[in-house]
Amino acid sequence: MKKTFFITGGTGSLSKNLIEYLIKKKLAKKIILFSRDEFKQSKLIELPYIKKNLEIFRFFIGDIRDRSRLEWALSSEVDIVIHTAALKHVPITEYNPFETVKTNIVGSQNLIEICIKKKIDKSILVSTDKAVSPINLYGSTKLTAEKLFISANLFKGKSKSKFSVARYGNVMGSRGSVIPILLKQNQNKKNFSITDNRMTRFNITLKDAVKFVLYSIFNMKGGEIFIPKCPSYKIMDIAKSINSKAKIDFIGIRAGEKLHEELINKSEYFNTIERNNDYIIYPLKKNIKKVNSPGISYNSFDNPNYLSVKEIKNLIKQNILDFET
Repeated sequence: MKKTFFITGGTGSLSKNLIEYLIKKKLAKKIILFSRDEFKQSKLIELPYIKKNLEIFRFFIGDIRDRSRLEWALSSEVDIVIHTAALKHVPITEYNPFETVKTNIVGSQNLIEICIKKKIDKSILVSTDKAVSPINLYGSTKLTAEKLFISANLFKGKSKSKFSVARYGNVMGSRGSVIPILLKQNQNKKNFSITDNRMTRFNITLKDAVKFVLYSIFNMKGGEIFIPKCPSYKIMDIAKSINSKAKIDFIGIRAGEKLHEELINKSEYFNTIERNNDYIIYPLKKNIKKVNSPGISYNSFDNPNYLSVKEIKNLIKQNILDFET
């Protein structure tokens, strides 16, 4: 049965690919996009797969901080809300802390309260590994947004609304990440800028991120944090996959960065079940039959699944063109 989708931050790479997938699989009765960048919206409308299906779209300019505008755009006919809107570039969020709080926390709470009021069936927050044991403002605000979404299941009253979270690692080739930076430096025949040769990261392709978000939506019952099993890569293997002969300048870890990222920390494992392709954290449940051993975290360094240089090279060729640079 087709659903009506409402997507915040509807002009980003994830949202664009979500839309394309929803159309291709004929899952959407209507798609409502809510974002604050009119230029990106105008470019979005020109995409062939949207042009051919304009009758199912509605486009709203707005900011999730503006509750009245958000409430106007989010109609009661919506079945599913996908919340991707956020300030996410770590250096910018560190320099503009309260603006980040207003968007990532206050904006998320605005959305939650409107969803409860309008009895929206399912709402999911798209989150990040930066929310796990955060050391920067972006991660802290995403952790808070996760807490707000999970706790919404406790205070929704008689509303049928359900709230869950999809949390995953670095989307391959996303703006500001290492791969586009090194590709550009290689194109300009410059030395590669590497923060620390020990650094590791989780990796998920954009297409897999889209499928995982939708998988989480169609399987959520409210109160879960869904986490995919992702491969890791070593930062030095990224450099080798692009140009093994490139000279490297080690510039040091930037403020708010970690050597290794976590998708599940040691404390969360008490409320986590492991399945074939993913983990599910149940923060609101006290007793889970299958409890993982305490003192373990799912992190990019200890991950048994690492991408080889050859695998990274192939993934870059297959996926990197899906992104704005």
